[in-house]
Amino acid sequence: MTAPIITLQDLRKTYQMGDVIVHALAGVTITIEQGEFVAIMGPSGSGKSTLMNVIGCLDRPTAGRYDLDGVAVADLAGDALALVRAQKLGFVFQQYNLLARQTALRNVEMPLIYRGVATEERRQRAETALRIVGMGERMQHRPKELSGGQQQRVAIARALVGSPAVLLADEPTGALDTRTGAEIMQILQQLNQRQGLTIVLVTHEPEIAAHTQRIITLRDGQLREDRRNEARSVAA
Repeated sequence: MTAPIITLQDLRKTYQMGDVIVHALAGVTITIEQGEFVAIMGPSGSGKSTLMNVIGCLDRPTAGRYDLDGVAVADLAGDALALVRAQKLGFVFQQYNLLARQTALRNVEMPLIYRGVATEERRQRAETALRIVGMGERMQHRPKELSGGQQQRVAIARALVGSPAVLLADEPTGALDTRTGAEIMQILQQLNQRQGLTIVLVTHEPEIAAHTQRIITLRDGQLREDRRNEARSVAA
C-alpha cells in the first residue's frame, strides 16, 4: 500500500496578537490519499485558510508533522520550502492573478520559465495544459479578452503545467456566477477522475463541497467532521 500523499499529525499554528495567543490550528491530524478530491470547510476563523497555507508551504506550523508526497515539510525553511512548493504543488485562487499584458499561453508558461525549462518543451507543455481545460482555441488571447470563467481555466492550466502532486484550490469559484462555477467544478472533477490528480479545495459553499469525495470541517482550529461524500457529477 502506498503512503498517503499528505499526512498532518497534531498540527498546530499559533499567532501572537498583542497580549493574546491565537490558536489558529489546535492539533489537526489528517491523511489524504493519492487521487482524493477533498473539500475543507468551516466558518470564518475556523482555521481553514491557515491549514491551506500550511499545506501549500506558504506558512510553517508552530508544531506537529507534515509530510507531502514523501517529504517531511514541517521543518523546512527558505529555499528548501520554496523548492518543494514549486515541484509538488499547483495553486488556483479565487482571483486569477494572470499577467494582463501576456497571452494565455505565456501566462501558463510562466512557472516553467522560472524553472528554466527550455523554450520548446515549455511551449508544448503549456499548450497541452490549455487544451486539457478547454482553452485550446484561446491561447493567444490576453486576460481582458477572456471571461472570468475562461481566465480561471487559464489559471488552472498554469497550476497543472508543472505536473504537481497536489492541486490546491482556494475558493476557485468564489468570483464566478453559479453556472460558470459549475463548469470549473466539472473541470476539477475531470482532472481528479480521469488523471488521478489529488485536489484539496477550500470553500464556504456546501453546494461546491458536495461535488468532492470527502468533506473535512474545521471549527476553532480543530477537526470537527471528516466524512466521505458521494460526489455528484456537474452538468456542463
